[in-house]
Amino acid sequence: MSQDAVVTNFTARLVLNAYAEADGRVIEFHGPADIIQETTAAIVNAANSSLLGGGGVDGAIHRAGGPSVLEECKRIVREVGRLPAGRAVITGAGNLAAKYVIHTVGPIYRGGEHGEAEILASCYRECIRMADEHSAIPSLSFPSISTGAYGYPVSAAANIAVTTIVEALSSAVRVHNVRFVLFDARTLKAYVRAAKQHSTPASPHKLEKGSL
Repeated sequence: MSQDAVVTNFTARLVLNAYAEADGRVIEFHGPADIIQETTAAIVNAANSSLLGGGGVDGAIHRAGGPSVLEECKRIVREVGRLPAGRAVITGAGNLAAKYVIHTVGPIYRGGEHGEAEILASCYRECIRMADEHSAIPSLSFPSISTGAYGYPVSAAANIAVTTIVEALSSAVRVHNVRFVLFDARTLKAYVRAAKQHSTPASPHKLEKGSL
């Protein structure tokens, strides 16, 4: 499959501005699924601040991508230091099917009273901004950032993620396809519920159900 093509297999998708002239901006929701298998131009890594790999999605991406991903991450840390939560950097993807990995650090959930929501939203905005500034990333895949070991409640995280991506993708120039690749059925359902809030009679967006 061409990495410039819109991914066509999906569980559900939110078509932006569906009732106007189609501009191809789509947010897809797929799962249970493994993000390292994705063929979008870039995939997003839910990294830690050291950028040296870890558990979950982070460790899986480093293992599958091979040593070149880690070497680029080490170079970035040498040049600019540890990556703060809410920020993002880009590397090549090594042995992965994608061409690039965008690494972002989500917030550790501490009850929701320490700016976690804004930091999480910043992760998604920064990834879209970075992809949109790159001429070769029309599509990218996200995991559910911070809902694993960092403890962010899935429903709240899904609402932030979907709302932020709808806003960021609506104003993007080059990026036209975003895919949420979700580890389990519970997380997938939470993201589809969040998408439904953007597909009301008063909304320009339309939620469609699909199949694998």
